[in-house]
Amino acid sequence: MSSPSREPQDSQPTPLGIYDRPQYQAITGIEITAIAFTVLWLIAALVFFVFVPGDEQSGIDGNSFLLTLMGIFMPIAMIWVAATAARSNRVMREESARLQAAIDGIRQSYVSLQQRGNMSSDGTVARKLDEIAAAAKKTETALATFSTRRDPANPRKNSTVSVPDTGDQGSLALGTPAEELAPPLPSEEFIRALNFPETAEDQAGFVALRRALRDRKTAQIIQASQDVLTLLSQDGIYMDDLRPDRARPEIWRQFAQGARGRAVAPLGGVRDRTSLALTAGRMKQDPIFRDAAHHFLRLFDRMFAEFEKTASDADISALADTRTARAFMLVGRVAGTFD
Repeated sequence: MSSPSREPQDSQPTPLGIYDRPQYQAITGIEITAIAFTVLWLIAALVFFVFVPGDEQSGIDGNSFLLTLMGIFMPIAMIWVAATAARSNRVMREESARLQAAIDGIRQSYVSLQQRGNMSSDGTVARKLDEIAAAAKKTETALATFSTRRDPANPRKNSTVSVPDTGDQGSLALGTPAEELAPPLPSEEFIRALNFPETAEDQAGFVALRRALRDRKTAQIIQASQDVLTLLSQDGIYMDDLRPDRARPEIWRQFAQGARGRAVAPLGGVRDRTSLALTAGRMKQDPIFRDAAHHFLRLFDRMFAEFEKTASDADISALADTRTARAFMLVGRVAGTFD
């Protein structure tokens, strides 16, 4: 009689390499061996007691009977305990092998999906950039009419905008840079620019961004922030998904005045472990991201030191809720700025 196969029945893999649950046979070579040893032991015990001399049989009492039963069945129990342990060990080895194969399949599938995702995301990013560029051009062409529509509703703003326009031509003839003659960017528009436009239809956001880019220092921090946000998005880290703990305005003011370390530790309020781990890994492995991150931290430090001098507590709280400030909290915590 041939022993049944000890291997699990064949199963079909799913696309991710996870196999169906195997159906093991109830009787394998281990059980057959245990049955054989059990039968041999029973036969040996039977032969022993059959050929016991008669005078010894007559002396058997209750205690002797119990000891006899234990002597017969205890080895049988040990045989089956050993058989059960051997079967469990074999099943565990097979399950471990299947699990390793499934993990390898998942890893390969994840790599292929990630590669396809990167390829598709590149096209998506390119399309988004084209849409934003088209919206920006549309905003640029309609900027004059847009301003005239809004000016009557705000006469003070109309007066502040018209004054530098009348002086631009004469000052340019004297060689004065145009950015020196531009009026200071209002805090509201500056904060809106640091948050970037919400969508391609966010006309107010594009207007604020365009005005902010005309200032050289503001343009530097916006460009540095955009570089960091773009690199973070490649790892699936988006500032809209972060919910950092809010720090009090006085702590931000201490940071602007040069305080570092534990005094400004509440500024590193990002608690998302996944984003922190991915950013820390990118900081260690990607020199391009590391350089962009340190450049961004330096510019933000310089920008906020100037912004704090004239900003109110409400302005500081609003700036702290922008995408640029959230990127600063995340990157600054990974870089050890708040340690």
